[in-house]
Amino acid sequence: MNTPLEPQPSQKVERSGRVNTKKKAYAVLFLTWALLVGLGAWGAKLYTDHLKVQMTDEIAKQTRDQLAAIQSQYQQEIAGLKESLAADMAKLQSKIDSVNELLAFTKDSASSRTDNSNQLYTQLADVRQKLDELKKQLDALK
Repeated sequence: MNTPLEPQPSQKVERSGRVNTKKKAYAVLFLTWALLVGLGAWGAKLYTDHLKVQMTDEIAKQTRDQLAAIQSQYQQEIAGLKESLAADMAKLQSKIDSVNELLAFTKDSASSRTDNSNQLYTQLADVRQKLDELKKQLDALK
């Protein structure tokens, strides 16, 4: 009757092999989990970088479009101001010409009793001063 009280050496190897196999399995699972977490973080970083670039490009495009619209509107307003100023200057020039004709007529027909030429010269000076101011404004717009 040979019943061994101590386990045989082959049984010890099997048990220790199972423990090593479990440790290896846990290590592989841990490394796999760490790899998946790392890949997830890396993927999230790539995706956020992609979104940043996409949003930056979209904002830049919107800004360019808005600036182009503002520039176009500004140029239209400037053109309108130039046209209205030129029309005002033409009207003023015609008024100056009529005042000059009136002054010439008044000078020729002035008698010693009434002298309206001084009033007309004063009005002409005022009109010329306004014309000079308008010219300065037109030059400033150019």
